[in-house]
Amino acid sequence: MATVKVESTADSTDSVDIDAFVGAMRVQAAAVNLVTSNGPAGRTGVTVSAMTSVSAEPPLLLACVNRRSPSVAIIRQNGVFCINALSAEQSGLADTFAGRPSSGHPFDFEAAEWTNLTTTAPALVDAVANLDCVIHDIVEAGSHTIFIGRVVGAVHRNVRPLVYCDRTYLAPGPLKD
Repeated sequence: MATVKVESTADSTDSVDIDAFVGAMRVQAAAVNLVTSNGPAGRTGVTVSAMTSVSAEPPLLLACVNRRSPSVAIIRQNGVFCINALSAEQSGLADTFAGRPSSGHPFDFEAAEWTNLTTTAPALVDAVANLDCVIHDIVEAGSHTIFIGRVVGAVHRNVRPLVYCDRTYLAPGPLKD
């Protein structure tokens, strides 16, 4: 296999203005997920929208968690996490695990019903999908920690997912002609 070297201009090109970047990202629709973990370091959960598949063979995905979140250290130490894709009816749960519940306590696992798939990470019973992972790699990038997980358990339901775009929750639907 040949190695391709790519010349980087990163040192000579300034980054875009942060407000311009945030504005452009704000209008990107993204699925809403809870990243949960449980193990020797304790139980944690945090809402994220930066999650995507990386590879099908082997099955890998990534989730980005802000480094300021206490969840980063817990996930790292536990070595496992579960991606719980939220349904269109679960915006309140998204807010709870984003630390801003409309009622109850932030990050409250009592706000929903949980089970386990393969690892000890909590799997939301009525999620659109649960992707149970063991940590494959961890990458530090800017303000976030990128957890790359090897998927060891997966289930899904055929319900509408919760989407976040332009600072509001939405549910996808068919385009009208």
